[in-house]
Amino acid sequence: MSGSEAARVALDQDEGISELDDGETTASVRSSILQNREQYGRRYHAYKDGTYHRPNDEAELDRLDIAHALFAIINEDRLHLAPLKPEPGRVLDLGAGTGAWAIEFAEAYPSAVVVGVDISPTMSEFVPPNVQFEIDDVEDQWTYSKQADYIHCRYMVGSISDWPKLMRQCYDNLNPGGWVEFQDFDINYYSQDGSLTEKHAFRRWLVLCMEAAGKVGRTLRVGMHLEQWVRDAGFTNVQVFKVPVPIGPWAKGQRMKRMGLFNWTQIFEGLQAVSLRLFLNVLGWTQPELESLLVEVRKDMKNKEIHSLYDV
Repeated sequence: MSGSEAARVALDQDEGISELDDGETTASVRSSILQNREQYGRRYHAYKDGTYHRPNDEAELDRLDIAHALFAIINEDRLHLAPLKPEPGRVLDLGAGTGAWAIEFAEAYPSAVVVGVDISPTMSEFVPPNVQFEIDDVEDQWTYSKQADYIHCRYMVGSISDWPKLMRQCYDNLNPGGWVEFQDFDINYYSQDGSLTEKHAFRRWLVLCMEAAGKVGRTLRVGMHLEQWVRDAGFTNVQVFKVPVPIGPWAKGQRMKRMGLFNWTQIFEGLQAVSLRLFLNVLGWTQPELESLLVEVRKDMKNKEIHSLYDV
């Protein structure tokens, strides 16, 4: 989601998978794809090592499940915003993560055929019969034998090097009349009351993350570009929604408080996971230097006088 100016946030003073993929055009999963490696005390996937900078250990998978719950709050418990038919047909979930969304969608639409794709082998083994997970890089050339009716792509910020190419692949692999839905962050923390400044460690850390991501060909400001990328790929009937998401439970209203709390938690718990490879491998920092910065970042995040947020 991206688009027009976000609203102001008020501060609270108080069957068969073969239908989609017949297996003839998809490479078989090799044992190497399922391997992992240890680095900096965290576990990372070994397939195309380095293309995804976050770990895939249990702590990170727990954080991804929190992020899934966050999107449920943002979307008011809707699994999709696209106006899908009661029987959606063939569905492709890009960047499936733990598989939570794909599983919930498959349960809600038992006639659908759902394929979740991720570069890391982190999906659940216990899935509905109409779900299949594949380990693959969505930036490679797609080889699906049949088109999809709905493509879902969420929270891929920092993971894609060529977004326009990904959009074109979606366009080329979508049936006429089908829908593609992108939901992602514009990770540019700000405050509407001036309480978050460039002097804060939270902002300094983010700017450094942006710098490191840029050096490896990634952007953290995906949300602000989604609409143009989608239109450039040839899609029509483009609908854009923009939601300001608080970081912390400081905003008015029960929904906004829950949104802020879940968002704060997934960011706070993921600080090290996001930072390690970006700072140590890309920026050349030492691990003690990074941990020292993160101590200050955590202090800022716990400061109730800072009312930070960003847009989705």
